[in-house]
Amino acid sequence: MAMSGTDGLPEKEFRQRRENWLEIRAGDLAAVLETAGPRLYKLLPTDLGAPTLVAAVTVARVAADEARAQSVAETVGWMERLIPGGHLHDLEGAVRELRSRLAASGEPALWSWNAEGWEEMLLWRWRRVQPRTGDPARDFAGWRARWSAEIPWNGEIDRPESMPRRHGRQLLTPSQFFAGEPEPLRLLAQAVLNAPRTAAAVHDAVLLREEHLQGAEHLVWLAEQQACVEQLEAWRRRHQATGSEATRAFLAELSEAVKRYMSLVLQPVVDALSACERALLGDSRHGARRSAADYLDAFLDAQEQPGEESWRDERLSADIEEQARERHERGETTWHGMLGTVPVWYRIVTSREERAAALAYSGKPSTSVVRVRTGAATQSLLSDLFGFGGPAEEHEEWYPEPGIEIEYAPDSAFDLCALLAVAQLGHARLEFLLPRGDGRFQQLRSVRARVREEDTVAWRRWALEVLSELVPDPEDLADVIAREDEDGTDGSDAAEDRMRADDDRTSPDASTPPSRPRPAHDGLPEALLSKVRSLLRKAENVGATEEEARVYLAKATELMAKYGIEQAMLDDVAEPERPVDRIVDLYPPYVKEGRRLLARIGYEMRCRSVYPGGKNNRHRVHLFGFEADLQATEVLFASLRLQMLDGADRADRRHRPEGEDARAYKRSWMLGFIREVTARIGAAQRAARAAAEQGVEAEGEGSGGRSVALVLADRTTVVEARLAAQYPKLNKTRPTKFKGTGYWQGVADGRDADIGGPTFAAEGQTAQLTD
Repeated sequence: MAMSGTDGLPEKEFRQRRENWLEIRAGDLAAVLETAGPRLYKLLPTDLGAPTLVAAVTVARVAADEARAQSVAETVGWMERLIPGGHLHDLEGAVRELRSRLAASGEPALWSWNAEGWEEMLLWRWRRVQPRTGDPARDFAGWRARWSAEIPWNGEIDRPESMPRRHGRQLLTPSQFFAGEPEPLRLLAQAVLNAPRTAAAVHDAVLLREEHLQGAEHLVWLAEQQACVEQLEAWRRRHQATGSEATRAFLAELSEAVKRYMSLVLQPVVDALSACERALLGDSRHGARRSAADYLDAFLDAQEQPGEESWRDERLSADIEEQARERHERGETTWHGMLGTVPVWYRIVTSREERAAALAYSGKPSTSVVRVRTGAATQSLLSDLFGFGGPAEEHEEWYPEPGIEIEYAPDSAFDLCALLAVAQLGHARLEFLLPRGDGRFQQLRSVRARVREEDTVAWRRWALEVLSELVPDPEDLADVIAREDEDGTDGSDAAEDRMRADDDRTSPDASTPPSRPRPAHDGLPEALLSKVRSLLRKAENVGATEEEARVYLAKATELMAKYGIEQAMLDDVAEPERPVDRIVDLYPPYVKEGRRLLARIGYEMRCRSVYPGGKNNRHRVHLFGFEADLQATEVLFASLRLQMLDGADRADRRHRPEGEDARAYKRSWMLGFIREVTARIGAAQRAARAAAEQGVEAEGEGSGGRSVALVLADRTTVVEARLAAQYPKLNKTRPTKFKGTGYWQGVADGRDADIGGPTFAAEGQTAQLTD
């Protein structure tokens, strides 16, 4: 059975795919350091080998320090040893700057529950490419001193693809493995694996896991073989349940052969991978950990990230001090929150005994660490907290055990996700705070409070169960948390928001006073705009055939593209027009898909866009471009968004497989639709540009001697410069994930419903930015 052309994948190819992936991921992490910690990036030493790999290790180490609740001073300590003359630079400020931006980078490898695994793997990779002296002990001692960390030694992690050799086997697919089995088993296994139903099921299973594997083709190959085995076992179970005794005995032999393949071929490879590779492979499966990753991804995307002051050693940020003051006034001593991607438990120490206990606490996962109350039930059978170790009269020398009680409300999406973060990480940052005489607070101690494994399992199970009822689709998590932040309001401020959005549209820049003079050009002429809107209304009409809708939309897009190019050429010889910007607010349903549609239409219309970020801006797109292009973008978006929503409902009724979640199917359909319609808008733009070029050549004169392509390229450069001036530091958005199977149906419907013309390259070239 040949799956994706990977049958017979030799060890050499597996190793090469792994090497390629590691190189790409190191580059991704180095880019995070360059963007989020530019001061540190410039200070990195040049004597440690490839700068990209050194930068990747550095940013992973900083993220791991944050996850381990290490102070900024501890991070600065090893950096001073890493960077020659490091003590001469403001490393403390640089580290605080980087920590404040790690979570916002959108890089999963730097989230607290992943950081230590990536730190270990990147140190291992860095070690592999270092020159040797011939004395391993000396080499490792030197590397350990430079990085102030244990460097992974040689081992199975170096060659996981060769591990089946220990059992006299090779890295094989199930089809190749069963080729060596007795004929009855071989023929049966090959028949099942080659069946179209099996191939389709394997393809779907790999597709759903592939998006979570961060481009690791060697892990995709392993996931594919695991899917083959799962389908083979599922077939065997179905038939063994109803077969005769002889059939059941024969199928039991098949099951044993499958187990041999797993234990002798696949599992040795998986066991030899690095910890983070195993986590990626394991978390990509459907189940509790996969669901936790989905919810936490959306949770982090919805959070406001703390500023640099939150990482000042022994000094509380203004927000935390204010929370401590309010809690203290209400007689409360404990609460929880998030610091970047690290869950934090806060405790106000109120007595000398508690102070002594806090200073003595080791952070080990004992029963006195934390008592978690989830709703009405207590999910952990841990001992009581500070002040509840027993009545004072029974213990004259009473000494409280360190601990903290936190309640996680079952109706709070924030609380449930914060508990999931604790369960995923296996520990939390425990902050002991002291009230001062002047009414302020100071940090007594910050410690890594580890939690017992059995507790993390129970907490994850409970949190996922309640979350799945409260927010069935993780995509809706940000909206639910936003409503919680607004004290339960349900959108009653929508009219006010729309008025504010209208004000934004009348001002080129929402961050500047509306009195700023408008540009000389007012966008599309009213006559052209009326004609375009008339064509779009005909295209949206439910009575129009698919061919008629396609023609109407093609004509509308052609008119706007032609006008935009003509205006650009006129501006190039007259007084140049200046680019403008506006903020567009989007409204449910399917806000994320609408935001994506608007941004990609804008890109094809020579505009650029930013997702501003922050909980107050998650439904906004900040567009930059020339007035005519912006107006054309908004006109097209209004029409195509309506078609997208109607088309998704129609496809759901006609094509959604039985049992598949409707929202997941619709979202995947919309992504396919967006790809196709924006591709066709781009094709129309290119056709208009080619026609304009031919017209200029036919007339024998250009715009000041400049070609159409050059004029348009210059306008795009001006727009991008305007964006960069307002958003000097940008991060790429996280890759779009989807679970439904409607993507290609969306592509097909987008082809039928939209503007015609040739299909072109797949999406991914125009990743949007977020500040």
